[in-house]
Amino acid sequence: MAKCDNCGKTPMFGNARSFSMKATRRKFNPNIQRVRVFEKGEYVRKNLCAKCIKTLAKA
Repeated sequence: MAKCDNCGKTPMFGNARSFSMKATRRKFNPNIQRVRVFEKGEYVRKNLCAKCIKTLAKA
């Protein structure tokens, strides 16, 4: 499932708008990537969104 293990971000829903402005439902998926994170003295694999990866790199 497209869910961030750190912040819990999940897909959002909205409308796709054509040239005639007809609304059809669509899904916005978060940018989830599988990364190795150093946590509590060992490396752990986690599914994180790009924003969380960027934030963890700063710390």
